[in-house]
Amino acid sequence: MKLIVGLGNPGPRYAYTRHNIGFMVAERLAVDCGIALKRQGYQGIYGVGRCAETEATILLPQTFMNVSGTSVLSACKSLGLSPGDLIVIHDDLDLSPGALRIKIGGGHGGHNGIRSISALLGTSDYLRVKLGIGRPLPGRDVADYVLNNFSDQEKDCLERLISSATDAVKVILRESAAAAMNRFNSNGS
Repeated sequence: MKLIVGLGNPGPRYAYTRHNIGFMVAERLAVDCGIALKRQGYQGIYGVGRCAETEATILLPQTFMNVSGTSVLSACKSLGLSPGDLIVIHDDLDLSPGALRIKIGGGHGGHNGIRSISALLGTSDYLRVKLGIGRPLPGRDVADYVLNNFSDQEKDCLERLISSATDAVKVILRESAAAAMNRFNSNGS
């Protein structure tokens, strides 16, 4: 069993914001794998099924980004999973818009959702699918930037990024993280 977590904020106000790209990818993956995200539990919405020949739970925490770890910890404990069974999909300010990077472990890079998960799990040794959203223009507030919708120009590469990230998670499940890194990691830092 793998736990695949898309990070984002709940509610229609945040649905298409940069910070919710993790939700977008997890939702696309669920559709592709025929997993209905209709169950409520683990302080989130989730579904269980087979994805890329692997038993998986796909989780969208409903705790708001900054406390995502409470939902992830609850799911890990209940499902009897270790951090090695966890795949977290999230936005990354330090990657260029449209860039994709798969990584195991590392720091939180200022991402409060990752900070929360690592703090509550007591480790940062879990797999991450990092999705580039770029940084705001100088002088613009970072929180305002991540909590606003993608611009029209960004929407062109958004669909490609969601599609690539979804395919990358399937390769992780079917083959390995290393195979996905070799195929999908892009130079966009």
